Amino acid sequence: MTGDRSQLINFVHKFLGTVKFGNDHVAKIMGYGDYQIRNVTISRVYYVEGLGHNLLSVGQFCDSDLEVAFRQHTCFIRNLKGV
Repeated sequence: MTGDRSQLINFVHKFLGTVKFGNDHVAKIMGYGDYQIRNVTISRVYYVEGLGHNLLSVGQFCDSDLEVAFRQHTCFIRNLKGV
């Protein structure tokens, strides 16, 4: 999820419902698109109005045969071949 519409390519504007966060705040999901980071494309990333940070689902990455690792200020995402 991202609150920055400009980060998404192939954007589809479509109200998809709402999302509720841990602080009970509710926000609208106003569409989805592809998010490209260097040579990697993350598909169907939701655009959530007013979201101040990008939120990633580690479980969805793992289900897609990707590995996720965290260090002090960095998150690494790579395929199972280490790329």
